[in-house]
Amino acid sequence: MTTEKTHYRKAFNSPYLSSADIVGPTILTVARVELSSDATKKTKDFFNTAHFVEREIRKGEKLKPMILNAHNSKVMKELTGSHFLEDWANTPITIYVDSNVRFGRETVEGLRISPQPPVQKRPVVTRENAKMWERAKAAYLRDGNLDAVLEKADISDEDQQAIIQECGNV
Repeated sequence: MTTEKTHYRKAFNSPYLSSADIVGPTILTVARVELSSDATKKTKDFFNTAHFVEREIRKGEKLKPMILNAHNSKVMKELTGSHFLEDWANTPITIYVDSNVRFGRETVEGLRISPQPPVQKRPVVTRENAKMWERAKAAYLRDGNLDAVLEKADISDEDQQAIIQECGNV
């Protein structure tokens, strides 16, 4: 049985996403980025702050906004091709923890945005996923083909033939 472990930094309850929140490379979609004041109220500084489409980082755990430091802001500029925060909306990104981030004289763990766009996995329709299988059959019966399904998901040639056969026997 696997138990969840608690990162020691969780006790500090930051209003921002931190290395304590990310357990492996995580794909998220930026909803918007805004220049906003420090939510910790520790400084009067303003930060590029990314808010995400996703609401939870894990089931039952709210996803916090992420401060985009100079490095991550530059990566966002490169990913989107724009210098403007408003153009960074709807950008899928991969966030990971880098244990060699310089912060003043210290080396700390920090969040980084991968300069490579994430590979978005398409769903795959198989018999094992009964709900998707039935939806694919319904689309075939409705449209007479699987074009609408294939725009959104992958289906092996063998499974496409099986869907067509099952629909012929209805």
